[in-house]
Amino acid sequence: MSDTLAVQVGNKGRVVVPASIRARHGWQEGSTLVALDTDLGVLLASRDAVERIVRSRLSGHDLLADLLDDRRREAALDSTSADGRA
Repeated sequence: MSDTLAVQVGNKGRVVVPASIRARHGWQEGSTLVALDTDLGVLLASRDAVERIVRSRLSGHDLLADLLDDRRREAALDSTSADGRA
């Protein structure tokens, strides 16, 4: 399932993705890929794969509740700061 193949950065920063990897992922000429820059290196993936990664990372998170909690904390800090200045 995993290929470890050396590639080189060529003219204009181009990298050729080996045929075996393109075939396994169904990438054809003209496919749009997303380059995710991570601490470990660059992940090259299709938009669909990136969407699946993001959805799995956010699974179980209540983003609205997180946002509201953040806003409440900020409001509490603002009111504390305002009390100190009055």
